[in-house]
Amino acid sequence: MNTSSGWDLVVIGSGPAGEAAAMRAAKGGMRVAMVEDQPQVGGSCTHLGTIPSKAFRHQVRQLVRHRRNPLLQGVRDLPEIGWPQLLSRVNEVIGAQVQVRSGFYFRNRIQVFNGRGRISGEGRVLVTDEHEREWLLETRNILLATGSRPYHPDDVDFSHPRVYDSDTILTMTHTPRNIIIYGAGVIGCEYASILTGLGMRVDLVNNREHLLDFLDTEISDALSYHLREQGATIRHGEEYEEVLPDDDGVTLVLASGKRLRADALLWSNGRSGNSQQLGLETVGLEPNSRGQLQVDERYQTSVPGIYAVGDLIGWPSLASASYDQGRFCVSMMCGDPERAVSNVPTGIYTIPGISSLGPTEQQLTEAKIPYEVGQAFFKNLARAQITGERAGMLKLLFHRDTLELLGIHCFGYQATEIVHVGQAIMSQPAPNNTIAYFINTTFNYPTMAEAYRVAAINGINRLRR
Repeated sequence: MNTSSGWDLVVIGSGPAGEAAAMRAAKGGMRVAMVEDQPQVGGSCTHLGTIPSKAFRHQVRQLVRHRRNPLLQGVRDLPEIGWPQLLSRVNEVIGAQVQVRSGFYFRNRIQVFNGRGRISGEGRVLVTDEHEREWLLETRNILLATGSRPYHPDDVDFSHPRVYDSDTILTMTHTPRNIIIYGAGVIGCEYASILTGLGMRVDLVNNREHLLDFLDTEISDALSYHLREQGATIRHGEEYEEVLPDDDGVTLVLASGKRLRADALLWSNGRSGNSQQLGLETVGLEPNSRGQLQVDERYQTSVPGIYAVGDLIGWPSLASASYDQGRFCVSMMCGDPERAVSNVPTGIYTIPGISSLGPTEQQLTEAKIPYEVGQAFFKNLARAQITGERAGMLKLLFHRDTLELLGIHCFGYQATEIVHVGQAIMSQPAPNNTIAYFINTTFNYPTMAEAYRVAAINGINRLRR
């Protein structure tokens, strides 16, 4: 065993949270070591989750646009694109991301230890690589950023070649004719729109009564409509009873008595924190039932000098928020004031996409806040007509008296980009956080951002009735 001492910070996990923490620490003059159990840096975000799924989504969206292009109607002999062909392009994106991120560590002189890291006592991290070689790293601080993995119930055989989760779906080597997706959360809805775009018949099984019920009801209803239009069958309020895979496919037996049959099953019902085999017991730390750790406002666990960020601590479990958590955590180690991750926009990469920030109409109504609505329907925007992306809308919620922008809810083309225009205004101190900005500002034309001006004028006109 090799012993290496004098580290200021050892980070376990090179996903967004760990990477941001390591870079901030290096910029702050700390001596930093990164421990990553995969051969390449980037974590599940780069190799299994955010980057691959969004790269898949982009390629499928291009295929859908290609099919709908009036100029190509009637053109024959278009190449047939399936899952394996898409996967090759996705791997190119992953490789490019790894190259960029590897450069970050090299330029900032952060040593990367490839192997599984575990705490072996306070201020001690033991790293074991695939050849059973070991390094003992002695450090002042330990930051756990090990992310999460798909939740696996014990009664589902995930070793069967026709049963996938949101990680192993990337290993699929064929294009099923039909597939069952169990779990209609963000990941389930994203993959439902991707797979229907490839022409698969999709059964989306939701154990709740509405899709993504944390969204504004109008946006949730729009998502349901478009998934059905694309060919998905949505089954609400259903719980699984049994999963029966065989050589020819999978049968999902539901508690209601229904039996669904398909070529494959994608399980997307929740995630668990990667807290196993971290040696937490050596310092008296115990994760909750979902494998997550409790931290304080400085992202410190109950053990001084041991911190946790990202999916390992639960909400909001977004790559964007995880990155900021890692950065803010180390900033506080360096003496900066406490800073919490707040005003995190929701970004859902369905086809069309969804993004929102702030309370919904339902929440404002329950809070008895007098609000009004401004809407811009994309079908009326020149840019949407040019691109052919007419489905969708931007909804602005604002205070009737002060015009303060309270909420942004967007469904459609570039929704995850558009939301940031409104986010910038919402973050301004009063009186600069009102929809008056959108009315008094000149937007490029034609653009999707112009929807803010249209929605703001629509809202103001409602007040004048």
